[in-house]
Amino acid sequence: MKKIIFKSALILALSGSLTSCYTQTYMVGNGPQKGVETTEKSHYLVYGLAPLKTADPVKMAGESTDYSVTIQHSFIDGLLNALTFGIYTPTTTKVVK
Repeated sequence: MKKIIFKSALILALSGSLTSCYTQTYMVGNGPQKGVETTEKSHYLVYGLAPLKTADPVKMAGESTDYSVTIQHSFIDGLLNALTFGIYTPTTTKVVK
């Protein structure tokens, strides 16, 4: 019985350590010039199918025409997703001007 519990815990730990965080980055114009960073959260329900509030990178960039946008599921976002069993799925949007 102890071997089964140990093997199950080992498999769970290994599968958890093999996961990664989703990241998407794209550049607008010539990319960031000043290094000013703005971060916002986007909030979704049911594994991202129903958006509650989404970050708008164009508004976050303001009047800047050169910036980069990074959208990611950070560790905290993934933890919140796991704790709510996918009911609440946040993402983090970062704009660097």
